[in-house]
Amino acid sequence: MRNEKQSYPSKPADRMGHLSANLITYHDPKSPAAEAFRSLRTNVGFANIDNPLKMIVVTSPSPNDGKTTVATNFATTMAKMDKRVLMIDCDLRKPKLHRAFGLSNDVGLTHILTDMVLGDNLVDSIVKPVHEIDHLWVITSGFIPPNPTEVLSSKKMENFLYTVKEKYDIVILDTPPVSNLSDAAIVGKRADGVLLVLASGQTEIETAIHAKKALMNVDANIIGAVLTKLEKGSGSRYYYYRYSNYRYYEDGNGE
Repeated sequence: MRNEKQSYPSKPADRMGHLSANLITYHDPKSPAAEAFRSLRTNVGFANIDNPLKMIVVTSPSPNDGKTTVATNFATTMAKMDKRVLMIDCDLRKPKLHRAFGLSNDVGLTHILTDMVLGDNLVDSIVKPVHEIDHLWVITSGFIPPNPTEVLSSKKMENFLYTVKEKYDIVILDTPPVSNLSDAAIVGKRADGVLLVLASGQTEIETAIHAKKALMNVDANIIGAVLTKLEKGSGSRYYYYRYSNYRYYEDGNGE
């Protein structure tokens, strides 16, 4: 494999806070929760043996289903395999990745897509390393544009995704909920696979069906589903992953 690490930023980004408590795979790597995400990593790896999934969208039918929690923990487990992992916040309406990783959002995706960042290495200029987690980089959303759908569906976005896909081992895209917006479907059709995150007792069945149809209508490759917020005991929660019937326990609510 090519050694391209020297081309990535080596200095940590300015931190605005600590890593989110929902980043279980970092705070408690020996927990059942962390093991569950390692199982998710394994099963995604086997989803397509002949054509490895290099770009994965994580979305949900509705807000607060836990998609950002799933995306960030999945990315962390991939990085711990010494994979060069890039996360991109494609939620240009209510971005959360910068808060999840304690990063600033002074410059990000929208800056490069609107030509507000110039230079020979445009991608490197907005990539922010998560210095607590080796091999993990983040591109935050940048400013919130007045036309998120048009930005995500642009040719510049398509070319940008192609560029980062060539530079990293895996790219994980956190997108807005898919049911009432076309943003996730637009990005999903350009990715190798989509993980759909559903919340038990919260996501309505019709909303989940609509989300699935919206993704299928653009020929997005839905590789699996993660069911969150199933009650277990007093106050604890677990996620159930469709491929491997695993469970993980989490205190509190995911983003």
